[in-house]
Amino acid sequence: MSAMNDAREVFPELPQPGLSGADAARLLTDVGPNVLPAARKASPWRKLLGELTHFFALMLWGAAGLAWLAGLPQLSVAIVVVVVVNGVFAHIQQERAQHAAERLQGLLPSQVRVRRDGRQRSVSASELVPGDVVILTAGDRLPADLRFTSASACTVDESMLTGESDALPKAVGDAAWGGTFLVNGQAEGVVTATGGNSRIAEIASLTNTTTSPPTPLTLELHRIVRVIAIIALTVAGVFFAVSVLVGIEWRDSFLFAIGVAVALIPEGLLPTVTLSLAMGAQRMASRNALVRNLEAVETLGSTTFICTDKTGTLTQNRMNAVEVVTLEGTARVLGDGYEPDAVLDGPGRRMALEVAVAARAASQGHAVKEGKEWVANGDPMEAAIDVLARRLLHQEPDNQVPDRRFAFDAHRRRESVLLGPTLYVKGAPESVLPLCGDGAARLEEQVDAMASRGLRVIAVARRDLPGPRSFWLDQPAENLERELVVLGLIGLHDPPRPDVAEVIRAARNAGIKVAMITGDHPATAAAIAKEIGLTDDPRLVVQGADLPEQEQILGALLDRDGVVVSRVSPEQKLRVARALQSRGHVVAMTGDGVNDGPALQQADIGVAMGRGGTDVAREAADLVLLDDHFGTIVAAIEQGRATYSNIRRFLTYHLTDNVAELTPFVIWALSGGQFPLALGVLQILALDIGTDLFPALALGAEPPGRRVLTRPPERRHLMDRNLMFRAFVILGPVEAIISMTAFSVVLFGGGWVRGEPWDEQLVLAASGAAFAAVVFGQLATSFACRSATVPPWKLGWFSNRLLLWAGAAELAALVLFLYLPPVAAVLGQAPPPPSGLIVAVLAIPGILIADWIYKRVRQPKHPIA
Repeated sequence: MSAMNDAREVFPELPQPGLSGADAARLLTDVGPNVLPAARKASPWRKLLGELTHFFALMLWGAAGLAWLAGLPQLSVAIVVVVVVNGVFAHIQQERAQHAAERLQGLLPSQVRVRRDGRQRSVSASELVPGDVVILTAGDRLPADLRFTSASACTVDESMLTGESDALPKAVGDAAWGGTFLVNGQAEGVVTATGGNSRIAEIASLTNTTTSPPTPLTLELHRIVRVIAIIALTVAGVFFAVSVLVGIEWRDSFLFAIGVAVALIPEGLLPTVTLSLAMGAQRMASRNALVRNLEAVETLGSTTFICTDKTGTLTQNRMNAVEVVTLEGTARVLGDGYEPDAVLDGPGRRMALEVAVAARAASQGHAVKEGKEWVANGDPMEAAIDVLARRLLHQEPDNQVPDRRFAFDAHRRRESVLLGPTLYVKGAPESVLPLCGDGAARLEEQVDAMASRGLRVIAVARRDLPGPRSFWLDQPAENLERELVVLGLIGLHDPPRPDVAEVIRAARNAGIKVAMITGDHPATAAAIAKEIGLTDDPRLVVQGADLPEQEQILGALLDRDGVVVSRVSPEQKLRVARALQSRGHVVAMTGDGVNDGPALQQADIGVAMGRGGTDVAREAADLVLLDDHFGTIVAAIEQGRATYSNIRRFLTYHLTDNVAELTPFVIWALSGGQFPLALGVLQILALDIGTDLFPALALGAEPPGRRVLTRPPERRHLMDRNLMFRAFVILGPVEAIISMTAFSVVLFGGGWVRGEPWDEQLVLAASGAAFAAVVFGQLATSFACRSATVPPWKLGWFSNRLLLWAGAAELAALVLFLYLPPVAAVLGQAPPPPSGLIVAVLAIPGILIADWIYKRVRQPKHPIA
């Protein structure tokens, strides 16, 4: 604490050069890194306990206790093993998902600009120390507590600390707190406290008590759990009552009831869902899409409308100043990227140079050389202006520190700086030109022509201020930004990404509408929209100011593919999201600015830019594009659809096996106990845990099918009528019939006659045949469930190699359960004779043929791979 207190005393009026590197290193050693104390996480044991005490688990714990009281210790122990194995597995998957999220979060390092040794540097926020001079622009998150030493049109969002929804104005000398956001303006400040000494550290502990509302996927899974639990308990109760009524001892009746309940409960469903979502998130990360909320993976698959920015998402965000229009004429600049070398063509070189120098003075971004390549440092548009000045001056421009800066904001749509007695202004033409005198009208005629060629147009002006400079230093922007002298227009070109047209076509083929929401001039937006194939209909281009106030009318206006909304404000962007949602759309909204936060939160899927976006946007988003590429959104949607389909795949698989496991109890009950029970409770537990789980997990990793982006998005329950019909009427009965046939062939082939006592060894062998038939049926069902419409041989037997390994593990488990005498004895079965094994193997072609017939008859309008 002493070092921090010393810094607060020494550095409140720190001069512009900031700390030296040596001072910063010393303070970092004394104070420690600027990192919040690690939030207390629930211990692994508490998390594991939660996995052992959910609804399914509690039901099985109760069954284990009752089995023990009924004198069935083997059953009791087996059920306990099921609960523990299930809980441990689910816990492992949850931890893997958590660790994956932590690793992915590391892909977005928090960097901050500081002034050390008299020049700007970019350092990790963790290396900040008290006394550092931090340089901030709109949208930045304050990396530590600080006191402003420079503030231009600054407002700070402190809602996370105060609950105040409105951003608060800040002036020189005001304090601000780490974790809050600079909404408007530009500022510099001296760090006063870092890490655990900052104010935000006081509320960091609240993260442990914060819970997110349940997602649609969570609610859907809870619905499935309730339905299956009610069915399992009801059917088990009926079986218990019937068996007692027919004269069977209550202990045996209870055993059968427990078996029925276990047969109907897909114990591995929830951990399989978790693994599927985690794998989907990791696959998205490999394609530069960082999922901040695991269950957003599924929501992405339901997206019906994408509202995308233009700059950096549809375009390359590599601005290049290609035209300078002045009153003397148009000068064209022929150069590549941010390279300082270029060729000037056309008249007006002198005026073009004046325009470039004035625009650069009103900018902060610049181009820097990293290795052999010139790249943008800061805003790409301002970097292009810096490069324009370099090209026209043929040297490094002078770096002058402005006396005062009026930062750009979304309402003024311009920014200006005061350098000595001169004010330099740059901004949107409709914001700057009306403030100018002679010559502005002539340039206004050029704006639409430049914009129609897809150029982003910036107007540049100046004003020589009369009187003493000290008088103007305290004046508001509106008093200075008037009576301007127009200098000229700069036309900047941001080329579209080369594959964006193809990606837009893919989105449309997937039944997803695409809209461009941009702050650019309508002619510029229309030109880019035409170039990328979004639209060439001028009726689809509207300005934000012309949007109707009524939500229903607004929704009807926007609910068209290819619509372009230009000159849009953050408030209008929020209204766009709400209007489309009111028409039933699942909206994905992109954004990169601080004012995009509300729209990103309102959208069903908020998509933020990882490279060019602000911290505010990333905090509000569900998905962060690490490459800022529109194609990454569509790739994420593809994976979201695949994940949703995978959940339906293994749910169908689980329910199919449950039919085969329940059938022996039904036949036993209908015969009044006169027909032997083909499968016992321990055998069912072995099927559910020992053989059933591996293929289910492999189905959760099924890659996206070729047709996943050739159909409209679907909103339906996971367990709908089609799924239940396929599991309970088609696949399940076939598996059950073959299993009981294998059992009967061995039983009757061994000489048993109905009504007579049966030989225990014969029943054990017959039960082994039934067990083998279910395992072979599981294997065939896992391949059949890879698609709801296409037979597995058309998908390729080797296209999901994980499923092949799962099948091999399943067959190995079958050999172990049947042919290892101690294990077989515990399960209550024995190796079947050749006749029973042959019938059991028929489950594979039987399942595949029945599934093929079902798919041929169904022939859906929108096939799903």
